[in-house]
Order: sequence, then C-alpha cells, then structure tokens
Amino acid sequence: MEKRIWDDYITDVDRRVYEKAGFGSSSGFGSRPAILVIDVQYRTVGEARGPILEAMDAYPTAVGDRGWAAVDRIGELLAAARPKGVPVLYPVVERKDRFDTGRWKDKIPGMDSEEHRIGQRGTQIVEEIAPEPGDVVVSKRYASAFFGTPLMTYLNDLDVDTLIVTGCTTSGCVRATVTDAFSYAFRVIVPEDAVYDRGEASHAINLFDMSQKYADVPTTDEVVSFLEGLPTGSGEAVAQESKA
Repeated sequence: MEKRIWDDYITDVDRRVYEKAGFGSSSGFGSRPAILVIDVQYRTVGEARGPILEAMDAYPTAVGDRGWAAVDRIGELLAAARPKGVPVLYPVVERKDRFDTGRWKDKIPGMDSEEHRIGQRGTQIVEEIAPEPGDVVVSKRYASAFFGTPLMTYLNDLDVDTLIVTGCTTSGCVRATVTDAFSYAFRVIVPEDAVYDRGEASHAINLFDMSQKYADVPTTDEVVSFLEGLPTGSGEAVAQESKA
C-alpha cells in the first residue's frame, strides 16, 4: 500500500481501531464540483520561498516552503478545472478592525495585527494562483469559510455537490470548512498535497482524521485526473442553469 503522510504518526492500534469501527470509507466524487482556495495569502506563505522560520520574519503566520509547495499543486488543480468551467471560490481572512478578530486576539494576538486588515499586502491572494474573471472571493473572519459568509448561498446557486478544499491551515480553517461542508452533505475532497500547516504533526494527523470521518484525501494528481475527465463546460452550464 502506498505510504501516506500520516503513517509515521498513527499507531498500529489506532489503525486497527478505526478499521474495526468501519471508518475511512470513500464518499467519492460527485458530478458538479467546485474548488475552495482557503487563505492562500502572503500572510500564510510569506513573500518568497524559503524555510518557515525565515518566512515568519515578515509574517508571523507564514509557513514558507510548506505553503509554496501547496501553491504549486493548487495551480495544477486550477489549470485542470478552469477549462471545464468548474467554479473556483477563494475564502480569505481579512478584517476591518479588532472587533472582527473576536477571540483570536486573546488566543493568538498576532492575528490582530495590521497585516490581517482589508487591503493590506498580507491579505492579498498570492499572484501565482490569483483569482480570474468569474472566480468568487469570499471575505471571512473566522475559521470556517461558511461561518458568517454567503458561501452556502453561492454554492446553492451553482448547484455544487462536491467541494475540493485546498489551502490552509490543515488543522484550522481547512478542517473547520471541511466539517461544515460535510454537515451540509457535500462530498468533500481534500488533496493531501494541496493543503498546508505550520505544524508537521498537526498537518498529518488532521489529514488522517478527516480521511476517516469527513473527506476523501487523495493526491492532487488523482483530483486532476477527475477534473480532466469532466465534460468541457459542464460547470459553466450548471452556473447558467442556476441563474435561469
């Protein structure tokens, strides 16, 4: 069996427990996917590729190379999705003032910094995967892309049945969005190498846990193959039907 990113962290007993309980089945892909690109901003990757501790000199929330590696994979997904008319939505954290920060300012004081404010360089989506005409940017304040945003309205309008969730952090905003998406009965796909986190163990263990309960966790290559197999323009047709 192909080695998974979590194999070095999950014990044999844990693995047997989940198998015996019947966890980890596949929900599979639907026929009307959308891609979510969560918080892929300069504040989460840094200004240039490099080690995480160097990236943090510019932005304390940046993860450096770990994030940029995922950016490359997200770019591959978008290149496969856009010719098929698959909707692409960008939920991103950006705040007007400290009241938008809620309890973040207590747990992680750096989240109340100027670089998280609307219009700042830190909140800009990285150029390599920047939104294109027809994409949707969803401004959010907290972990889940669904909480306090119109995301669900957009997905209903697009008649989406599958969410391909990318971005960061695996243990935070990605996971919160995945659990909400699962609760709304979407099929959820988390490409293992298109999400990132500042903690290696947290990244791996959360991918394992999501794969057992809430999402399928394939590789980006497997998701690209699915996208390439979609009828050309199918996503655009769904979008037009939803507006009719």
